[in-house]
Amino acid sequence: MRRPALLASITAAATALVLSAPGPASAINSYNSAPAPERTEVGALIVQSDGDRDPATPDTVRWSCTGTMIARDVFLTAAHCTVGRPPGTKFYVSLAQDAQAEIDASTAQGGTPDQIAARVGVQGVAHADPGYPGNQADSRDIAVIKLDAGRSAELARRWTFVPATLPRHDQLSELGSRALDAQDWLVVGYGSQEAVTGPGGHTHPGGGVRRKAPVDFNALNKTWVRLAMNESRELGGACYGDSGGPNFVTLGGDLVLAATTISGDIPCYATNVVYRTDTTGARNFLQRFVTLP
Repeated sequence: MRRPALLASITAAATALVLSAPGPASAINSYNSAPAPERTEVGALIVQSDGDRDPATPDTVRWSCTGTMIARDVFLTAAHCTVGRPPGTKFYVSLAQDAQAEIDASTAQGGTPDQIAARVGVQGVAHADPGYPGNQADSRDIAVIKLDAGRSAELARRWTFVPATLPRHDQLSELGSRALDAQDWLVVGYGSQEAVTGPGGHTHPGGGVRRKAPVDFNALNKTWVRLAMNESRELGGACYGDSGGPNFVTLGGDLVLAATTISGDIPCYATNVVYRTDTTGARNFLQRFVTLP
């Protein structure tokens, strides 16, 4: 299939393109991608909110970003996916392969926004790194959706999954750029397609379906990995709606969630900029919610 939709949604933040949006979300850079029904630990962040900030109109229910179950009750995503929402916003986790179809079907069934959202996903509480938005050295752009015991059990009844494996402390730095460049990298998400140019400028069609694409290592720094997603090299990548989603690397035969999608180039053609999960800062946040390797 030519250029199918992939990861999560993206918005501009400062000079970076953030891969998440409060409106309709987008997908993984769609060329060289494929459906990812086997990546059941990867899910869509469903947001119920007063999108137009008009109390006279009902809340909207939309998928907005991507994330990953890193424990039975913890869904890892990006802070920019949860911060700055209208008052009263509610967050749900869906592990459906086609989150947009689930939303469409639930909306057609009718009911209140609470009922529509509850049929689509399982509600949790958002916790963003209190240091977000951080600075250029460390954006602190990391968050989780925490499920209570009852909702964690509900999620397990509705979807079968094995939580993702996180890296050891500073594991990527220990390996170094040469070793990381020799490994296979994979990005997964619900985002839109790369830019399509039309009379009104760039648009990003698609989104809402879990997809995967190969990416290639480019560079490593203290908190970021830069990944190449050039179509000419048979790679794919992230786009709008893929924010918070996983970037896996195979290390020692294990698929490790090395980083989460945060930003990239506006048309979604060239680069995926991802936030490392093995750094001291990321681990200081995550250890509040999960047991780390």
